[in-house]
Amino acid sequence: MFPLRDENPTLRTPLAVILIIGLNVISWTLIQGFGSAEPLAKSLCEFGLIPGDLLDRVPVGTIVPLGNNMGCKLDGETSISTLVTHMFLHGGWFHIIGNMWFLWVFGDNVEDAMGSMRFMAFYLLSGLAAAAAQIMTDPSAAIPMVGASGAIGGVMGAYARLYPHARIQTLIFLGFFVTTVAVPAIGMLGYWFFIQLASGLPALHSAGGGVAFWAHIGGFLAGLILVGPMHRPDYLAEHLRHGRW
Repeated sequence: MFPLRDENPTLRTPLAVILIIGLNVISWTLIQGFGSAEPLAKSLCEFGLIPGDLLDRVPVGTIVPLGNNMGCKLDGETSISTLVTHMFLHGGWFHIIGNMWFLWVFGDNVEDAMGSMRFMAFYLLSGLAAAAAQIMTDPSAAIPMVGASGAIGGVMGAYARLYPHARIQTLIFLGFFVTTVAVPAIGMLGYWFFIQLASGLPALHSAGGGVAFWAHIGGFLAGLILVGPMHRPDYLAEHLRHGRW
């Protein structure tokens, strides 16, 4: 299931969402060299989140292979700032395009309910919660973790709580048959969360890299919780006043 758009208009321009997308694109362009091998590897080593190095759980001097005869040499000096910088890096074209698309589809309405400044704080807090969840599942991990998907998981959790009945135009793949259908947000996002959970449980017993499922899970749950105190108290009345619901 892939979301194309939602049938949930906003009242304001999503300035924070646009800023976040812009920062990710700038990072992909100027720091990661559009995914070119050397700048991509350098960005992962310098700005990616490496739990084992951050927590001194991996021996100094360990070399983490990244392919193409490149790797990260861990020095035990990973900065705590990587808890934030990793949210603005990606591992490939599909990674950044997919993440930014999900943020665009769901982020504008969540920002509408919070305001731009609160949304920025919410986004970063969701990303930190996502990182904490992934670290707790594998504190000795040496492979760099990058991507905005944990923070965007928080956005999706917030959307599910704020707009459970909003219709999402969704692309569905059934083997060779592809179609579109409008489904309630709670159905599509609930399915997405189930997939993360079903994939994350087996990942607890395996080592190595891959998708950070527990970052997705942690971000989503953080979004469900944080949206309560962080949305504008008048957002529901404002939408009703404008005939949105």
